[in-house]
Amino acid sequence: MAINKPYRSISDLADTIPVFPLPRAILLPRTQLPLNIFEPRYLAMFDDAMKSDRLVGMIQPSATEASAQFDHPSLHTVGGVGRITQIAESGDGRYLITLSGVCRFRIVDELPMQQLYRQCRVSYSEFAHDLEANAGEDEVDRPSVVDALRTFTKARGLRIDWDEIQRAPTEALINALSMMSPFGPSEKQALLEADDLKSRAETLVAITEFELARDGTTPPSALQ
Repeated sequence: MAINKPYRSISDLADTIPVFPLPRAILLPRTQLPLNIFEPRYLAMFDDAMKSDRLVGMIQPSATEASAQFDHPSLHTVGGVGRITQIAESGDGRYLITLSGVCRFRIVDELPMQQLYRQCRVSYSEFAHDLEANAGEDEVDRPSVVDALRTFTKARGLRIDWDEIQRAPTEALINALSMMSPFGPSEKQALLEADDLKSRAETLVAITEFELARDGTTPPSALQ
């Protein structure tokens, strides 16, 4: 999904953004994250975002999933900012949102609560390369990623459209698999914080192979 507003430099991005803490949810550049919004504080967040720059930061709580259910969990320091590119009212008080990833950020500090939702001052400086589409694709060992995915889906009895996988550009494939993977919050955060696309692909393969080994399935690398 294309974004109408181009972000050519990190200076185009707001340095204060609302943040939406959600376990197991990461947002990477040029990906789409569907959200079902129903809590009053987050309805207010998206209302306000639509009135301004449409930017919302997704970030994982840094605590365990159980304690992350409290109203004000501690946060990881790195998240992903996205632009609202679709919004629909469900008719029963919910918003159905599509958030399109723009760039990762690091929290500088959190602002005192003046709204129903949380806001943070953030820096994008170490992630400026996120704005460059397809950067580092040639360095990715794509066959290793596909092999790991094939073994994982077979072991878990999952169905997948392999034609779609083959057609997907490498950046889109790696980032979408990182976001959709059924791994835990720590693994998801490692994928989010990987320095570049090559590192993210290698991390994705390593986590997948660890999960396969834990299940008693021989990872692809062990077959070579």
